[in-house]
Amino acid sequence: MEIKNKRLCDDEFFGIRQEILQHWPTGRDVDLEEGIAYHKSLPESKAFSKRLIKAKNEKTTLIQPRAGVALIQDHINLLTYLQDKGEADLLPTTVDSYTRQNRYQDAEIGIAESVREQKSMLNGFPAVNHGVNGCRQIIDSLDIPVQMRHGTPDARLLTEIAYAGGFSSYEGGGISYNIPYAKDVSLEKTIYDWQYVDRLTGIYEEAGVSINREPYGPLTGTLVPPSISNAVAIIESLLAAEQGVKNITVGYGQCGNLLQDIAALRVLEELTEEYLHKFGYNDVVVTTVLHQWMGGFPQDEAKAFSVISWGSAVAALAKATKVIVKTPHEAVGVPTKEANAQGLRCTKQIISLLSDQALSTSTLEMEKAIIKGETTCIVDKCLELGTGDIAAGAIRAVKAGVLDIPFAPSKHNAGHMLPARDNEGAVRYLQLGNVPLNKELADFNREKIEFRAKVEKREPSFQMVIDDVYAISKGRLVGRPR
Repeated sequence: MEIKNKRLCDDEFFGIRQEILQHWPTGRDVDLEEGIAYHKSLPESKAFSKRLIKAKNEKTTLIQPRAGVALIQDHINLLTYLQDKGEADLLPTTVDSYTRQNRYQDAEIGIAESVREQKSMLNGFPAVNHGVNGCRQIIDSLDIPVQMRHGTPDARLLTEIAYAGGFSSYEGGGISYNIPYAKDVSLEKTIYDWQYVDRLTGIYEEAGVSINREPYGPLTGTLVPPSISNAVAIIESLLAAEQGVKNITVGYGQCGNLLQDIAALRVLEELTEEYLHKFGYNDVVVTTVLHQWMGGFPQDEAKAFSVISWGSAVAALAKATKVIVKTPHEAVGVPTKEANAQGLRCTKQIISLLSDQALSTSTLEMEKAIIKGETTCIVDKCLELGTGDIAAGAIRAVKAGVLDIPFAPSKHNAGHMLPARDNEGAVRYLQLGNVPLNKELADFNREKIEFRAKVEKREPSFQMVIDDVYAISKGRLVGRPR
């Protein structure tokens, strides 16, 4: 299959659509025109894209939790609590693992078990099984915008049901929901499947309904060099824009060094807009999201709150449009609604305290230049590999290790690049593999790692990576030897 970054024609799209809607009985309830009319009937306060544009213009940072349970009324109760008691600005619907793998029959069994046990036996909301009507019950019960969050390589039926059900934001992409999530799904297939998702979003946009799209920023969640995650976000933005998406939120997972994280978010927005304009997508609104720390958390709740606060400060000082909030129960399992709300209120308080403050230093500007240079090296090499086509280039780049995501389960990922922290806790390249940094940037990364090794009186090695992965759960940022 030869994949190009070219808008799907109507015959191709609607031909695929006819088959997709047959994948589960609830697909037969999807009516495109009626779904568009439903969105238009909703108040503006429930439109995700409008809320993001307002926040971008006002330079405010919105807060959003993660949440999802198996049964409709239980899910409504949970989100209502997070809206009212957690003071959330935006709400999620996190989908269960069976739905992510298109195992709808297993999800149906999980729903039945949840009814029988009177508690959620799934780790999220099975939106496909509940169908359009179930989704609309959620949207109708809440006062603020709701996003569908999942992790599905083939999300086409889920997208159809989510959009017809009134969800006005949708997370994921053909790279970010494949390489970090799936073991043996080709990038050709997921990029093609996500062209369908983005084309459907474009069709809603053309009908006057702007649905926000959000590439998944954290990827594998910890120690991902900013230039890798930024490159993926830029590529997925270009792919989405070609299909007609006009409202895109690019994301970044907190790495831990304050200046590097702020620099990464600022560069992400600037470079995404720059590449979109370079290819003629001049009417796309770009916003940003920070994901609070995605790695291990301390078990002690008081210490967990400090990690949440730390991420909140990054979001506020970087002027991210929104922040995805963690809970003090991250280390022990599924959080209670009360703990989830506590994480939200903690975040909102920090953002409020820092809302009038700005950070601008020479060190920050230097870090921005480093991240911009690294990201440009990667994206431009992808374009070169695709002879100007970013879809073909991304596929070839992953195969060549030019785009190499650390710790990914996918057998299609090279896995030759290794990250580690430098002496100040910024994430650098320990081993470049085939990531195409120029000599100056490669030397910069090597020198940073070597300086840390000298301070710690050890050789740069994989042990540094292991130490760094577990450091925060043990109360440190840099994994120093005992």
